Amino acid sequence: MEIAGYIASLIIGVSLGLIGGGGSILTVPVLVYLFGVEPVLATAYSLFIVGATSLVGAVPKYRQGEVNLKTALIFGIPSIIAVYTTRSFIVPAIPSHIFTLGSFTLTKSLLLMLLFAVLMVVASVTMIRTKKDKEDEIEQKQVFNYPVILLEGAVVGMLTGLVGAGGGFLIIPALVLLSKLPMKQAVGTSLLIIAAKSLIGFTGDLGKHIMDWKLLIIVTVLAIAGIFIGNSMSKKVSPVALKKSFGWFVLVMGIYIIIKELLFPGVGGH
Repeated sequence: MEIAGYIASLIIGVSLGLIGGGGSILTVPVLVYLFGVEPVLATAYSLFIVGATSLVGAVPKYRQGEVNLKTALIFGIPSIIAVYTTRSFIVPAIPSHIFTLGSFTLTKSLLLMLLFAVLMVVASVTMIRTKKDKEDEIEQKQVFNYPVILLEGAVVGMLTGLVGAGGGFLIIPALVLLSKLPMKQAVGTSLLIIAAKSLIGFTGDLGKHIMDWKLLIIVTVLAIAGIFIGNSMSKKVSPVALKKSFGWFVLVMGIYIIIKELLFPGVGGH
């Protein structure tokens, strides 16, 4: 299972390099099912892995002029505050056993895994329904809808804090629609926002868990190696077709997690 986990860690980075997002949605299932990490701890590990990988991915995008710093700040600041607050105060405040209804018990771990699976299904639909982007061809004047961007930043930050995913599938459409960024700039800016909020969010977990730094570093290094492979592959592969097929894969994974956690709890993984 560990070897499968290491291969999957590489795929996380490859998908980030290829389609600029989506890879982080696999990090928690990989940690829980292939490495046997407890779900709450897996969401913390995921923040570090996704944050470090996105930071490395953002550097070449910045050099190519594909990172809009003003947008990153406006969207990023409420997002960073929300993710840190969620990891420091909200996640620890959720009780281990939430409620019992007959033979069904909703635990903290089950809640986080189900919330994660629902997000995977939502993310997969946005990937499958990819439209050819024409916004790059028409240079639009950048407009900032400040209240909506600030609110969206805070909501995405809270979701990131709860489930440990980068939220690129939520950030990229928001940047294109709300601040009229061209798609390429939205992808580059999204990586910087994800890096900042994930790494700062992770600091909210320090001291609360015993961290397996060896596992954390190995998975992160593999994901970073994957992002370079993905970047070089992206020149040869159609990103639209790839995003769609990856979307179907994420959809199947999301449905699998929902069925497994509700019908077969405790079988395999955590």
